[in-house]
Amino acid sequence: MSREKPRILAADDESAYRRLVKQSLEMAGYQVDVAADGAEARRMIARENYDLLLLDIMMPGMDGMALCRQMRDVSAIPIIMLTALSTEDKVVAGLRAGADDYVTKPFSIPELTARVEAALRRGRLSSEPPAVPLRTGALEIDLNGGGVTSAGRPVGLTATEYRLLTYMARNIGRVLTHNQLLTHAWGPGYVDEPQLVHVTVSRLRNKIEPEPSNPRHILTRVGIGYTLAALPPD
Repeated sequence: MSREKPRILAADDESAYRRLVKQSLEMAGYQVDVAADGAEARRMIARENYDLLLLDIMMPGMDGMALCRQMRDVSAIPIIMLTALSTEDKVVAGLRAGADDYVTKPFSIPELTARVEAALRRGRLSSEPPAVPLRTGALEIDLNGGGVTSAGRPVGLTATEYRLLTYMARNIGRVLTHNQLLTHAWGPGYVDEPQLVHVTVSRLRNKIEPEPSNPRHILTRVGIGYTLAALPPD
């Protein structure tokens, strides 16, 4: 049985950020517990059921990345990394550890709340076998090879475009790196060729987005890759 209020655990070694996250998310209607490091968070996770984890990357002892890797061995719970490190390699390392998203400090409260809401929505979508076709916004994607429609109209895609889009759909809401997209849509021999992804995403946007220059379905994560947004059906 689902609880009335989603329950969140935020782990951060900075007390100011723990207070900020707790107060802000509780005002937004969530139940929030806090931990000062990864080891304390791991003990709390063993005792309680949480709907989402917010993990600071840099903490003494067990850091957020180590805890994220541990959790991914046993759970698909949504995880958002909190980081003061905005460099691409650190962010990508967090995503590769299994995080669903990341927020760079200092962050705005609306941004944090929006990321939490989106992660929880993705968690609800992925808690059951995906519907066929999967629907997000005005987009319908048949994951079994039945084609794609946008606002009810069939969309003609190349084989590569279809592979890229369905891989994103199977990981809806997750930030996928350029190399992840290259490996799944083109093959392992195409790593470190992000221009292939950029061009194909541009073509996809021209076919599925109402406003390709202002996309709402395929979103860019600058320097990292792309994500297919989990939107309420239009």
